[in-house]
Amino acid sequence: MDKISILGVEIDNLSLEEVLGAVDRYLKKGDPSLIVTANPEIIMLAREDASFRACLDEAQTVVADGIGIIIASRLLGTPLKQRVAGIDLVTALFEQAAKKKYRFYFVGAKPGVAERAAANIKDSYPGIEIVGIQHGYFQEDAAIIEDIAQKKPDILLVALGMGKQEKWIKKRIQKIGVPVSIGVGGSFDVFAGEARRAPVWMQKAGLEWLYRLLKQPSRIGRMMKLPVFLLAVLASKKKN
Repeated sequence: MDKISILGVEIDNLSLEEVLGAVDRYLKKGDPSLIVTANPEIIMLAREDASFRACLDEAQTVVADGIGIIIASRLLGTPLKQRVAGIDLVTALFEQAAKKKYRFYFVGAKPGVAERAAANIKDSYPGIEIVGIQHGYFQEDAAIIEDIAQKKPDILLVALGMGKQEKWIKKRIQKIGVPVSIGVGGSFDVFAGEARRAPVWMQKAGLEWLYRLLKQPSRIGRMMKLPVFLLAVLASKKKN
């Protein structure tokens, strides 16, 4: 599996179809596997947070979610094949779910959001099996862990926010043997109708970040991490 290093984080050079193939392999193998869809914020956080960096280092697959990662790979002279957005990955898994008999469990988002997301997903993808749903505003997780262990999902989708979701998977979930776990950020909000994705033309043009900023100007602080990230990438290139 080809990888490229961006600020010390290893990114798998995979297309969406290849990631789907990796999911099937992980399910057949049965060992706990973490898939991370990384954007510039995630890589910058990993530089500051050693425990989060360990999650990325130990993840079975880390793919490029974010045009900034694609730009960075080009700046380094090792262009990645494709941006694999987390929401595109889980949508592709939903499309295959009934045929391949994937069983999902959802954890995260505000109370009621994951339930609405699950209802909409069931309408859109007949035959999909969602065996459990839990919002992300919990204090204690012992009952959640027990429920996941009892229901034995194939794929666990966790929407607790960047960093927190991956740490929770690594610390609490991988011990119970869920074959595939994926941190999905705000994806449940989109499936629930609480948020909208950018128009397809903006997605294809790599301008989804701009759409989010226009819809939510308070994100400007987060968006300013992109130029800082790209400057750090250029600086790392000069050192090498």
